[in-house]
Amino acid sequence: MADFHQNGFVATLHNLRTTDTATLTRELEVFAQRRKISLILPSLYSELEGDALPNILNHLSEARFIDHVVIGLDRADPAQYRHAKQFFARLPQKHTVVWNDGPRMREIDARLARIGLSPIEPGKGRNVWFCLGYTLAAVNSAVVALHDCDIVTYDRDMLARLVYPVANPNFPYQMSKGYYPRIADGKLNGRVNRLLVSPLLLALKRVVGDREYFDYLRAFRYPLAGEFAMRASILSDMRIPSDWGLEIGVLSEAFRNLPPKAVCQVDISDGYDHKHQPLSVEDKTTGLSRMSIDICKALYRKLATDGTVFTMEAFRSLKATYYRIALDMIESYYNDARLNGLSVDRHAEESTVELFASNIVEAGQIFLENPMETPFIPNWNRVHSADPDLMRLMVQAVADDNAEYGDSPELI
Repeated sequence: MADFHQNGFVATLHNLRTTDTATLTRELEVFAQRRKISLILPSLYSELEGDALPNILNHLSEARFIDHVVIGLDRADPAQYRHAKQFFARLPQKHTVVWNDGPRMREIDARLARIGLSPIEPGKGRNVWFCLGYTLAAVNSAVVALHDCDIVTYDRDMLARLVYPVANPNFPYQMSKGYYPRIADGKLNGRVNRLLVSPLLLALKRVVGDREYFDYLRAFRYPLAGEFAMRASILSDMRIPSDWGLEIGVLSEAFRNLPPKAVCQVDISDGYDHKHQPLSVEDKTTGLSRMSIDICKALYRKLATDGTVFTMEAFRSLKATYYRIALDMIESYYNDARLNGLSVDRHAEESTVELFASNIVEAGQIFLENPMETPFIPNWNRVHSADPDLMRLMVQAVADDNAEYGDSPELI
């Protein structure tokens, strides 16, 4: 059974098993009459071919409180875009597929590049950023939720619980973040969160010094969770990374822009599983190795914007401090897993910590060698100020894509 502990920094909304999905859904449908709710789904085309996304659509089809579903489609050619439109056509809600690789959206990106505002790196952050811009330009949402398309344990209760704190007009929250235990197939998962982020935040606190920012991030039970819901009014001023640092970047922006009482975390699932990334020891441009470097860079960039000065010596000290803390944490995770009948491969855990420790320094070196690198994608307020027509043109580009590819029966 869930506890009811509060950390004193951001509100934690638990699942005490005293209500049900039907009750939450009825309330959300009432709230949605005045506060329209949109859902953003950043998706690779390959996810349409997996098992998770069809199940997600089955549950979304019953979520009548969702007014608009915006799907950001990456890595799709014209035939695949057409297939994606047909794939999502079974959603009863209004829905839009933003074809990020289409010629019209590429022209929008080129227009941004000409004024120096295009996202530099491809990835989930870039996909989400364009979806946020489209949703803001459409001007039809008061609440915007976001989650991934590879959740194999997805159900409608997860979405209802995620959205409820922000949609309820009697609550003060402008952002809610989901959390859950990462367990599946008798194993304790969530390696990047457990073995990188948690010990790294403790190590940073020792090496850099006490920061309210560290206490804020540590207050979240699962800071790398990809499930958010936000009031639409805060989105235009939000800057996010374009890479795997998205989740840390969103939390950092909430810390910068919102008082702690406006942010909450909510228990959305008893068990959560999604597509697992390979560790990728030999190739630091992919998998969890790339993810760990991007997350470290996101943290370093945020601290630098607050005046922290980094040196290679500091990164070496950080590596050593992290390594000792992470090894101690492995013992705790192992004991916790054993008590709950779960398995943990201690050798694999320690090997993962060794990789992450190396990547802490690797990310630091990249950070120091690229002092002119822009930490975040520009926010949409800046885009609108620099090019007042761009958001309107983006909405038109998406509509034109839909019209051009809307009637062909071709499937792939």
